Amino acid sequence: MSLLSGKKVVLGITAGIAAYKTTFLVRLLIKEGAEVKVVMSPKAKDFVTPLSLATLSKNEVLTSFTEEDKTLWNNHVDLGLWADLMLIAPATANTLSKMSSGQSDNFLLATYLSAKCPVYFAPAMDLDMFKHPSTKTSIEQLESYGNKYIPVEKGELASGLSGEGRMAEPEFIIDFIKKDIAAQLPLNGKKVLITAGPTYEALDPVRFIGNHSSGKMGYALAQEAANLGAAVILVSGPTSLKIQHDLVEVVSVTSAQEMYEVAHKYFAKAEVVIAAAAVADYRPKKVSAQKIKKNDATLSLELEKTKDILLSLGEKKTHQLLVGFALETENEEENAKKKLAKKNLDFIVLNSMQDKEAGFQKDTNKVKIISEDEIKTYEAKLKEEVAIDIFKEILHRLA
Repeated sequence: MSLLSGKKVVLGITAGIAAYKTTFLVRLLIKEGAEVKVVMSPKAKDFVTPLSLATLSKNEVLTSFTEEDKTLWNNHVDLGLWADLMLIAPATANTLSKMSSGQSDNFLLATYLSAKCPVYFAPAMDLDMFKHPSTKTSIEQLESYGNKYIPVEKGELASGLSGEGRMAEPEFIIDFIKKDIAAQLPLNGKKVLITAGPTYEALDPVRFIGNHSSGKMGYALAQEAANLGAAVILVSGPTSLKIQHDLVEVVSVTSAQEMYEVAHKYFAKAEVVIAAAAVADYRPKKVSAQKIKKNDATLSLELEKTKDILLSLGEKKTHQLLVGFALETENEEENAKKKLAKKNLDFIVLNSMQDKEAGFQKDTNKVKIISEDEIKTYEAKLKEEVAIDIFKEILHRLA
């Protein structure tokens, strides 16, 4: 998943030779998960066909205020309000001048003036045109309005000259926008470490001791952390879940010992740590090298304690905000408070096995957030919504 996933993008295309690159730009935006609507200045159709852009974007391309039969009106206001962001690429010197002075003599410019979202512009023109003082003034004026300038590149130009004026390549434009979006997010620049899922403790080459954790809560937390701009390390026990996001790195582990080692590897550089995994408390003292045969009516196993990951992290905590989970069946708040203090947590998330809407394998959870001096109780919600509540608490504490 990308920071552009689900974003509604208006792509404005003006009459420059660099318009041929917009087919690639539309493909990249779609690949990133964005919904794209293309608006072209009338003469932009001389450089790239509306049919190509409509096919790629899967939306009609708009070029004027009315349809050809003059009976339907294209609403530039609705389009400007629809967009989460607007990108004008290529932005010619003529269009930059009109944008900066507030002219509105075509549908693209009217849409720009109606936009309430961030507007990015990627100029494209020949060397002398780009160097002209009026162009510099237009760019500076547009930036003063809050628009985002995507810098031109140096290289060979349509005139045969070489220098500044080339429109940035589509890949750079996408990367520029994603970095700008990330910079506005509350956890931008923060590192978040999350453990999720069960651990499996081997009995022999084919059997293990485990639990019913699906990892859904931990994965929902990782998704929300990334949505807020954090760089996430998700240490995941065995699970069928998948997560794809530019800001999430999944480190797969199997046993409690492996999770312990990976968690400690990343702990020092993390600002926020959430231990949502259901780690096995015990493991077989001896692991058979061969499959254990079914010979006797009973089988006795000697178990030993696994390392307490959360306790060990709490002992090493310096600057980190440390969050734990407690799944209890009796004396729930009392046991959670003991764990909170013993493991040096900032707060603990309590869920109960007594509640049918909470626990392993469920899509919902019903939690209490418990800190040293406060208990916050929440209704049953989807785990994705619980993750939002938990991060609201984290953001409050980081502030």
